Amino acid sequence: MPPRPDNLPLARLAIYLTFFVCGFILAAWVSRIPAIKQSLGLNTGELGLVLLGAPVGLVLAMPLTGWLIAHLGSRPVLTFAALSNCFSLPLLALAPSGWTLALALFVFGFANAAMDISMNAQAVEAERRYARPIMSSFHALFSLGGLLGAALGGAAAAAGMGPLPFFIWMAVASALGMLWASRHLFEVRPASSGPRFVWPKGVLLGLGLIVFCTGLGEGAVGDWSAVFMKQVIGSSEAVAALAFSAFSVAMVVGRLTGDALTHRFGPVALARGGGLLAAAGFITTLLAARPEVALLGFVMIGLGYCTLFPLAFSAAGRVPGVQPGVALASVATLGYLGFLAGPPVIGLIAHATSLRVSFALVAGLAVVITLLAGLLQPRTGQVINR
Repeated sequence: MPPRPDNLPLARLAIYLTFFVCGFILAAWVSRIPAIKQSLGLNTGELGLVLLGAPVGLVLAMPLTGWLIAHLGSRPVLTFAALSNCFSLPLLALAPSGWTLALALFVFGFANAAMDISMNAQAVEAERRYARPIMSSFHALFSLGGLLGAALGGAAAAAGMGPLPFFIWMAVASALGMLWASRHLFEVRPASSGPRFVWPKGVLLGLGLIVFCTGLGEGAVGDWSAVFMKQVIGSSEAVAALAFSAFSVAMVVGRLTGDALTHRFGPVALARGGGLLAAAGFITTLLAARPEVALLGFVMIGLGYCTLFPLAFSAAGRVPGVQPGVALASVATLGYLGFLAGPPVIGLIAHATSLRVSFALVAGLAVVITLLAGLLQPRTGQVINR
């Protein structure tokens, strides 16, 4: 049977929905962690160990997903990974103990990572077919999904809905959306030759370092912004909680405008400006004596980081001689290692020195991004319309 013709607008809409669902499902879990912790009677240390299940699954999924995409194509891999991600969500509420929750989180993290890599491979294909920058808009939908998922999680908690029924509703709604989306994703023929996995080296290593620095910075803001606001700035808990919200909203707004900015200025200039803006945001926050100034700093950080993941993933998908899924898996592995390693490293440095010193080091890594930004320049034969 000949492959079905692809409908470009419908495929793009399907990929948008996939990115939205990925952020939606992940935020649904994060929003109910306190309730799960309480129901299982876990202390903070035990919860920290249990939560390691997700990153272990995530890191192990990266090379396997790249291999599967190169062997089978991104559409079937994405369909299976997305549905697995949806239906692994209720397992997190069914776990009767800490160790079973860690096992469920391993499955959840594995499926989420596989979905992430394969949906970015679809996004790279969409950008190739449109022949203009559109990657940032896909990542904006991930951020929007995260904001809505977190909001619904908070509303469910306020209404007294337990994690299990909430997770079931979220999983079913998301799976229905993915069943529709899977029908309209691009049919990308598997590679007949070429490596199925590559260790990051050369251009891929440089792009991996960009996403590592970005991921570490995003992880630092996610886990430590509220602590910084309360302990260093002296704000109330309510105001401290606004720090991550301000950062997240800035990320969404920045990603919604990121494609137009890439088209106008090019990926290299945009990444250099983003790295410098993120560094300036950290410095603004470090020097702030008032909460509103610190919040402005977190907005600057969000606007600085917002396009860096999309730009790096887009560039990785265009590296000559390497299949996009394989290249994305290689680069994303470093990015997620940065995201996962960032919070504990920040904590250790802060314990030995201060949280201000930790944030200053992250600002330095943002400057490193500007030094590596030249790697985002399209290689010979690759065109980004300007």
